Amino acid sequence: MNLLDHVPPGQLWRFLLVGTWNTIFGYSLYALFTAGLTGRIPYAYIAASLLSSLISITVSFLGYKWFVFKTTGNYVREWVRAVMVYSVGIALGAVLLAPVVFLVTRVTGRPKAAPYIAGALLTCVNGVISFFGHKNISFRPTAGH
Repeated sequence: MNLLDHVPPGQLWRFLLVGTWNTIFGYSLYALFTAGLTGRIPYAYIAASLLSSLISITVSFLGYKWFVFKTTGNYVREWVRAVMVYSVGIALGAVLLAPVVFLVTRVTGRPKAAPYIAGALLTCVNGVISFFGHKNISFRPTAGH
């Protein structure tokens, strides 16, 4: 049985399109906050990750709701569930970001670029988690819909 057999036609492509926008938007916020906070607070990239994630959640929620999963009503309930799904990614990022920054620094020898590279790598992991989390938790069909 193929995992994609459970995905309606076009839904994965719409998710990837909206996800690409969300990734560009969210990563741009992350880079902006990292640049703005570096030198002002220790481990600025972690604070930048948390701030950018919180802002981009609502933007991505609306894109997924309107264009990917096409649900109606239930804004608050679905937003809370979306926050729960994203919380997994945020927590994972908070735990893994520092070690991945360390590893990238060791491998590349570029400590200034490492937070940006690590953020991009973890964004890919979060994309997979997000699709299945939103499909099965945030925007799952309710009775009568």
